[in-house]
Amino acid sequence: MTDIAPRMSPEESRAWLGLINVAQLLPHLLDAQLQRDAGITHFEFTVLSNLYVAPDATVRMSALARSTAATLPRLSHVCTRMETRGLVERRSCPDDGRATDVHLTSLGRRQFIRALPKHLELVRSLVLDALDPAGLEALGDACAVIGERLVAHQG
Repeated sequence: MTDIAPRMSPEESRAWLGLINVAQLLPHLLDAQLQRDAGITHFEFTVLSNLYVAPDATVRMSALARSTAATLPRLSHVCTRMETRGLVERRSCPDDGRATDVHLTSLGRRQFIRALPKHLELVRSLVLDALDPAGLEALGDACAVIGERLVAHQG
């Protein structure tokens, strides 16, 4: 990877290229750890996480797609795989017969809870422990601002 991005100041270039490097490397490391230790992908972990914290462990499919930054077809495909393994189940939405809810099963809850300790251990070792309290606060602030812009850009 180059050290300087064209038409950026050195500070801009350092920040941008650093973000891109992290955005490319981190997902692969998280995915490899979860597949090795829990038999699930990082995306499946994200789905389980969203369901775990949801009221009644249930989320409408369209809302789950938004919160996981997935298209409905991709989420549907992943939910089919997870449903086959007994981790989630799809249900007709009681408020809207055209919509589908995704529900976390007891097996899915156990799988998520089993995956969590080693996953958090990796997250801490790769990211959180590398930062002092000021750096952690700065990272949180920067991610919040950038995240808001990304959501607004999606429309």
